[in-house]
Amino acid sequence: MFDGNWREAVEKAVDPVGEGLRKMGMSADVLTVIGTFMSVATAFIIGNGYLRWGFVAMLATGVPDLLDGAVAKASGSSSKRGAFFDSSIDRVSDAFVFGGITWYLASNEPGRISVLPVAVMAAALITSYLRAKGELLGYDAKGGIMERAERFILISVGLVFPDLLIPVLWVMLVLTCITVIQRFHKVWKQATVEMHADRAKTESLG
Repeated sequence: MFDGNWREAVEKAVDPVGEGLRKMGMSADVLTVIGTFMSVATAFIIGNGYLRWGFVAMLATGVPDLLDGAVAKASGSSSKRGAFFDSSIDRVSDAFVFGGITWYLASNEPGRISVLPVAVMAAALITSYLRAKGELLGYDAKGGIMERAERFILISVGLVFPDLLIPVLWVMLVLTCITVIQRFHKVWKQATVEMHADRAKTESLG
């Protein structure tokens, strides 16, 4: 939701920064790798119980992720390879953050509640897969109530207010599952329309 509505405005804001980093000799791939190492540090901070510092670290991790595209654009090096690398690393970074939360809950909460962030991460990965597979097949698979930006915001709330972390994770799980259904339905609808159109074309030719 936020990804689609805010992306253009955010890109305009960070483009000058990307140009400045390009002049300093920074590459998009280096920024992406830096963000990955920062996400590892974030996971350790959260896992050891420093949730508010984990929030700060997660914000810092978002900076390279925000700027790598701007640097690629400024240097004229935007490519499918770069997009693939960035998208893959985003999933890795997400996994580290959720892993840190799992570690924290396993160490501090009774029962099996530590499985909750794993379930959220699984639903988030399915969301990403539906978009990737849908676009590979030529369909529009974007959108949904809980995209990456929304997950970032809700996780931030849970880290800043630790008493809300578990309720926030439950909300994320429900909304992410709704997003899975939304994306599946969106692609299914387009595929059904195309199938009927192809069938009608075949029958007319026959």
